[in-house]
Amino acid sequence: MTRTDNDTWDLASSVGATATLVAAARAAASREDEPLIDDPFAEPLVRAVGVDFFTKMASGDLAIADDEAAMGVTRMTDNMAVRTKFFDEFFLAAAEAGVRQVVILASGLDSRAYRLDWPAGMVVYEIDQPEVIAFKTQTLAEQGASPTCDRRTVAMDLRNDWATALREAGFDPQAPTAWSAEGLLGYLPPEAQDRLLDTITDLSAPGSRVAIDTAPPSNPDEQEESREKMESISQHWRDNGFDLDFGSLVYLGERNEASDYLEGHGWKTDRAAVNDLLAAGRRGTFGEHEPMGKLYYLSAVYGGDR
Repeated sequence: MTRTDNDTWDLASSVGATATLVAAARAAASREDEPLIDDPFAEPLVRAVGVDFFTKMASGDLAIADDEAAMGVTRMTDNMAVRTKFFDEFFLAAAEAGVRQVVILASGLDSRAYRLDWPAGMVVYEIDQPEVIAFKTQTLAEQGASPTCDRRTVAMDLRNDWATALREAGFDPQAPTAWSAEGLLGYLPPEAQDRLLDTITDLSAPGSRVAIDTAPPSNPDEQEESREKMESISQHWRDNGFDLDFGSLVYLGERNEASDYLEGHGWKTDRAAVNDLLAAGRRGTFGEHEPMGKLYYLSAVYGGDR
């Protein structure tokens, strides 16, 4: 189903299903012989969603005969491993530097508030739709899990006034903050991406940090080819029991490049290419013509000058 301005979803459909897919990939990555990450909460969360494909992927019981679909699962698992490691290390570095306020945008089934070794006094705000927040909170409570920080939830769709809701939850815009927009920008229209980055900047004290995974704006001439590749991947996965049209969920086309936009608004940025992270983790890299190979990971520090 094509995205609309006011579309809705749950953790088994549309954009919400991608959050469950990401958690399933984290669970699979955590089960590897030499794992890059350890997320003990990913599999229980995926099981609670109740989608058979995701549950089998998370538990290591997914048998795929189609070579291309199997490669897609491997690539997804490897990419989520390095992505998770990047954001984990970003948050821990921010904490070591003295930041005591974290905001996880579109938190989905992220379990960092429960599994990272946060220092005393750390406040972690999670922002997502009310149903997603309630589901994760209840599921992890039933698992006997407790946050390792002062976890504060903000049950709010990012298309609404989440900044006000964040302040009402106790957020201090005068204190440095570590922000994450993980797996998010591609699901936002170009103007919504700019609004999100503007709001982060407006709420950031000097010394704040942000981490984002993103890609350069797609060339209009390549958009149809990109959608065809996404549809091919979707069809292979569909044949194996997972029906989700990736191409209908993302917004392609011209948009401001996140790193350039932040640089123009007072942030000092640093970039890491996905293939560099994969190679460092001794995982297979993407080919020259694979769309995922264009991904990069951005971290930035706010200096207060706009």
